Amino acid sequence: MAETDIESLIRSLVIPLLKQPQALSITQKDDGRYHRYIIDVAPKDVGRLIGRQGHVAAALRTIVEGTQSRRANSKRVRLLINDHRH
Repeated sequence: MAETDIESLIRSLVIPLLKQPQALSITQKDDGRYHRYIIDVAPKDVGRLIGRQGHVAAALRTIVEGTQSRRANSKRVRLLINDHRH
């Protein structure tokens, strides 16, 4: 399956943050309103990806969700991080 531009953007933003970049996987799921991109990383890297008080995750979401099209009929983009710590 070909990687989308958004998946490529996510990969380029996330890989420098990880100690185990080979464990990174990005899954896209579509529903009625959203294109959801779910990031899975090694359990030890989840904290690095979320950051203190969620600042890193918030910054990633701002960048990725800011790339969405402004057309009225386009789906919105959402970025989710699969938290294996709980």
